[in-house]
Amino acid sequence: MDVKAENLARVIGARVKHERNARGWTLDRLAEHAGVSRRMVVNVEQGSTNPSVGTLLRLSDALGVGLPALVEPPTPKAAKVTRAGDGAVLWTGEHGGRGVLVAGTEPPDVVELWEWTLAPGDRHESEAHSSGTRELLQVLEGSVTIVADGQAHALDAGDALTFFGDVDHSYSNPNDAPARFTLCVYEPGVGHAHRSEAGDA
Repeated sequence: MDVKAENLARVIGARVKHERNARGWTLDRLAEHAGVSRRMVVNVEQGSTNPSVGTLLRLSDALGVGLPALVEPPTPKAAKVTRAGDGAVLWTGEHGGRGVLVAGTEPPDVVELWEWTLAPGDRHESEAHSSGTRELLQVLEGSVTIVADGQAHALDAGDALTFFGDVDHSYSNPNDAPARFTLCVYEPGVGHAHRSEAGDA
């Protein structure tokens, strides 16, 4: 990992550990709720791994905080500016593409704003998010293909797409030129299931 990725991994690790301790959860309990291994939770909390977006979503949903909250320390401000180049790089493609989380809201209804760049040949596979998740994207440059629930959508610059993100989906650039798009993800009721379980216990 480069220095920026290492710093981000440490911030994520500290936040995960803080949220887990605030709930009085053991490593095993968080691993069970998130559906990941105990070793993965340990590695994330120690900042020794660069977890996938899928793993981060599982952890953030289990903790009921939303993905945006994991990538920065808690800052109770009315407004937050993310300067160009300061977003959290949570995915890098084999050919140089990047998925950058640039802004987000707090739970229970979490909205994430992403900036994606796909180099020629890049493809990002995303597992199904929590029930009711919606994704909206607009292509700013080049062309991308979105596959959601087995259906392919070829989009060119200026085209937009809205789809349910609670199914397996992917973003790819099968073309010879780079592609760039903005993505907004709406995830309702983050942590609701786990809060209900805790209330029933």
